[in-house]
Amino acid sequence: MAISERIHFFRTMRNMTLKYLGTVIGFPEKSADVRLAQYENGSRKPKADLTAALAEALDVSPQALDVPDIDSEIGLMHTLFALEDMYGLTIAETDGELCLKVNKDKSSDELVQMLTSWKEQADKLSNDEISKETYDRWRYYYPKYDTSKIWAKVPSQELSDALTEAFKDYLKDK
Repeated sequence: MAISERIHFFRTMRNMTLKYLGTVIGFPEKSADVRLAQYENGSRKPKADLTAALAEALDVSPQALDVPDIDSEIGLMHTLFALEDMYGLTIAETDGELCLKVNKDKSSDELVQMLTSWKEQADKLSNDEISKETYDRWRYYYPKYDTSKIWAKVPSQELSDALTEAFKDYLKDK
């Protein structure tokens, strides 16, 4: 789905009008609906800063808006072919159903862990352990709410220097 369709999808999901979303992200009220319509109909593509503002207003991650263009079956097929080349995605039939499978031997451990985490969340939804709203929040902000992996942030050099300075006398005594 192109970014224009994703903007429309999330806007309608949030029950927002074009004018309302346009004004929330800072367009003048007189032209907010027209300006936003240009992004939704694909005549303009938002730059990174506008994509970030739209994502914040729509309460999703910017990555949830700017996904590969899979708005046609042909586009989707070529995306799937690329995933086959890059990650070992294969197609199979199981119990009369077509299934996409990830070859664990050809995929990174990180991708396998991410997909496993996705399956765990989907299973929780299926078993009524979480709501559709919780599941969608997990998906649309991925990896922010993923608890299956520690997404460590490296401290800044400034913080590291401050900690070193604060504890240097303590460390000398040891």
